[in-house]
Amino acid sequence: MTEHLCDLPAHEQVRRIKGGEISAVELLKSTLERVDAVEGRQARTESYTPNPTDLEKVHAFITVTRERAQAQAESIDQKIAAGEDPGPLAGVPLAVKDIFCVKDTPSTAGSKILENFISPYSATPVKHLEEAGAVVVGKVNLDEFTFGSSNESSAFLPPVGNPWDPTYVPGGSSGGSTAAVAAGEAAISLGTDTAGSIRQPAAFCGVVGMKPTYGRVSRYGLIAFASSLDCPGPVARNVTDTALMMNAIAGPDPRDATAANAPVPDYCKGLTEGVKGLRIGLSPDYFKLKYPDPETGELIEQPISPEIESAVLAAAQTFAEMGAEIIEEVPMPNTHHGIPVYFVISRVEAASNLHRYDGVKYGYRFPDEEENLRELYKKTRGRGFGIQPKLRILMGMYVSAEQYEKGHYERALRVRTLIRDDFERAFDPGGSYKLDCLLTATTPTTAFKLGAVYGDSVLMQYADLLTVPANHAGVPGLSIPAGFGENGLPIGIQFLGPDFSEATLLRAGRSYEMATEGEAWRALQPKVIGAL
Repeated sequence: MTEHLCDLPAHEQVRRIKGGEISAVELLKSTLERVDAVEGRQARTESYTPNPTDLEKVHAFITVTRERAQAQAESIDQKIAAGEDPGPLAGVPLAVKDIFCVKDTPSTAGSKILENFISPYSATPVKHLEEAGAVVVGKVNLDEFTFGSSNESSAFLPPVGNPWDPTYVPGGSSGGSTAAVAAGEAAISLGTDTAGSIRQPAAFCGVVGMKPTYGRVSRYGLIAFASSLDCPGPVARNVTDTALMMNAIAGPDPRDATAANAPVPDYCKGLTEGVKGLRIGLSPDYFKLKYPDPETGELIEQPISPEIESAVLAAAQTFAEMGAEIIEEVPMPNTHHGIPVYFVISRVEAASNLHRYDGVKYGYRFPDEEENLRELYKKTRGRGFGIQPKLRILMGMYVSAEQYEKGHYERALRVRTLIRDDFERAFDPGGSYKLDCLLTATTPTTAFKLGAVYGDSVLMQYADLLTVPANHAGVPGLSIPAGFGENGLPIGIQFLGPDFSEATLLRAGRSYEMATEGEAWRALQPKVIGAL
């Protein structure tokens, strides 16, 4: 099998570049060749008519920043030639979710209303990754303003396809990030997680994705969706590369008042220490789904997919054999409230954040002259926003109205506290369970077909049922690949831990990688790569 530099893990790319075996320019060339091979036609906001070829391609990128990347790669090679340290991510190709501002590049949030917005500055996490030596290949697609779980709500079409089978969704909203990494179009990517928007698509695309503790990574330069839930985080092919990214992006930021001042450990140190002595929990509440019947409103309960349940239990057995203590029957009774609470809180915060897009300050403006400012706002937003922003503005305004606020918004905030309480009891070192982490499925099913769920906002949201509680609680979560389903699509398992326990989660994830590195599924390649 021919080795492609773009398919190497990031830490191996760095080793070879620093060792003089390859150059950053050579690595970038390999990566851009992969982009050209698997991307398909460029995503646009014009009317979209699908064709059969679209279902064979990935369509991960909105913008490919070739000249910027070339200059960055050349700078890395020059530093190495001069004997300077090019950084811990020297030359590694990076795809940035297009919800982050990157200086002098289009920063669209996947929306027509920001289609022509060129950012005058870079988001803090992007800046840190570039300072560490990462090379920005481009900006990748997402659900519009991150509103979705499949990547189908973007104004930029064709929609992103899952590299394992492009007729299936990559997940969302960071589907462009996970698809690009899975397809070898970037070794690492920067995404965001508001209800599972890194972890769910990571599971669907067979890559690693981490939602850090809220405040562990600065949100400065992130185009906000729900400000109390949004978390920037890493996407990579393996746990080691994820730890390298966390080393670069974690830490305080004077520009973000919510960024934590807690000390940042070396996330790569101790990755291989194993799990002996760790208390890893299993909760029955993460093996079943509760969701409302769309016609009656009554709660329906059903188990998660049997093959995904089997993957979680097999992982638990693997950890037990490595010396971890598996604690069963850990109650997380408020898990099933996560989606209803998210529906309310996220819509209120989204409606507030979307008020800034008015056609006056920046972004799209309705081209015809209007009689007054009110009409300009109305027509700009009517043309510039897609259906999901409009729905979320309407719902957010409704549930935050004075006559409904106590019955909806304030109640949702109280229930969010109950979800947080579940995690605090599970992780309390003086409590009954004393968990170091909780082991769960990342998603109830593997990826679904393009168009199969899109349009049903409730059903779409329940794809995040197992990930959203961590966002309400603010705790970190890590999703890693754990095999494949009968349909040939990836399965993900998830680790959840107490505040600032990212190092422990990464250690558990790396232990699982080492224990399963010889399994046949590890050698499988996405369909779009195998077709080259």
